[in-house]
Amino acid sequence: MYRCEDISARLASAIDSALKKIDPYVVKLLEAAEREETDERAKWALSQITENARIAASGDCYPCQDTGTAMLFVKVGQDASFDGCLADALIRGVRGGYREARKSIVAHPLRRVNTGDNAPPVIYYDVVPGSGLEVTFLAKGAGSENMGGVRMLTPSKGREGVVRAVVDIVREAGANPCPPVLLGIGIGGTMDKACLLSKLALMRRCGEPSSDKDDAALEADILDAVNALGIGAQGLGGAHTALACAVETYPTHIGMLPVAVTIQCHSARHAHLSFTEEDA
Repeated sequence: MYRCEDISARLASAIDSALKKIDPYVVKLLEAAEREETDERAKWALSQITENARIAASGDCYPCQDTGTAMLFVKVGQDASFDGCLADALIRGVRGGYREARKSIVAHPLRRVNTGDNAPPVIYYDVVPGSGLEVTFLAKGAGSENMGGVRMLTPSKGREGVVRAVVDIVREAGANPCPPVLLGIGIGGTMDKACLLSKLALMRRCGEPSSDKDDAALEADILDAVNALGIGAQGLGGAHTALACAVETYPTHIGMLPVAVTIQCHSARHAHLSFTEEDA
C-alpha cells in the first residue's frame, strides 16, 4: 500500500527542483542552435537564452518567472492501493512544490481570484496493469500555451494539410511564445484526444524521433517547414524558430483528421517520478 504522505513529499521535492532547471536535452539543442546560427541578432538572442539557463541551474533560481500551470500525467496500476486519496496527495505535492514559486492559478476563469498555492493542477490518469505508479510533471507556461491551436481537418487534406496546419499556427503565434520553441503535435482521435496527444508528445525526450518511421518523417518535415518561416529566436529572424517537433497519433473516425498543436517555450521544465511495489 502506498503512503500518500510519501507521494506528496516526493512530488513536492521533484517539482521544486524541476522548476529551477531547464530540461538538459533542450539546453543541448539551444547550444547547438547558437553554434549553427548565422544571423547575428538571432545568435545574440540564443546566447542570452543559454546564459540564462546556466545562471538558473547554478544559482538555484527560476529560469523563467512564469512557473506555469502544473500538469500531471499519472500512470496508476490497477492493483495499486493507497492509504488515502491519490488525487489529494498529488494536489498537496503541487502545493508543496510551488511554495516558493510564483502562484498563477485562479479559482474561476472569469472571477480571476488567485488560489494562492498554484493548485489545483491539471491531472490526467491512465490505468495500467500491475501495481506501479508513475507521475510525470510538466510546468506549462501561459505565454506558449496561449499560442497553441486545433484544426479539425477533413481526411482529404492528408499529410500536406497537417503540415500546413502546424505551420499556420506557428506563423500566427510569431514571437509571442518566446521562440525557439518545442512543438507537440497530436493527430487523430477526437478534438480533445488530439489536444491530449499533443501534450503527451512533449513528454518524449526532446529531439528523440518517433518510433514510427512515417511519424518520424513527418516530424522532420514539420520542423523544416516551421524553421523556413524565419521567425527565429525571440522573433529576431534566423534559422531556429523551433528546436524539435514530436508527433503522437491515435486511431480516428473515417470522417475526421484532428490536428492539435501545443507550443512549449524553450524554458521546458518537467520531472518524472516512478514508484514501485517496494515503495508501497
